Amino acid sequence: MEEPTEILVDPDHGIIGDRYAGRSGKRQLTLIQAEHLAVIAEFLHISHVQPSLLRRNILVSGVNLLALKKQQVRIGGATIEITGECHPCSYMEEVFGAGGYNAVRGHGGVTARVLSKGTIGIGAKVMLAETTN
Repeated sequence: MEEPTEILVDPDHGIIGDRYAGRSGKRQLTLIQAEHLAVIAEFLHISHVQPSLLRRNILVSGVNLLALKKQQVRIGGATIEITGECHPCSYMEEVFGAGGYNAVRGHGGVTARVLSKGTIGIGAKVMLAETTN
């Protein structure tokens, strides 16, 4: 897994250059809260969890992602829509051992689709997008 300093996203492909580009629909991006990593580590009785082990695309902090469900959000130069929860898969048992799936359950982050093309870099702010309804 690569950890780039920025990614380019667009509505047709999701993350440009990603192996799932163009195939993901409402799951073009996955986001997880940094605050949840400590919770998962506590459940697993380990000191910390590397974000890359959870296989999410974007790590954020200081924002409750679940509260943004069905909301349009700006991150860096892109606009996305939070489409739902990102539930863990059985791979978490391989990564963390017995109990890995349940440790991530409820803390796996959210899925999103890209609404407008843009660049998302490390340190980009997460904010509600202005909508024209």
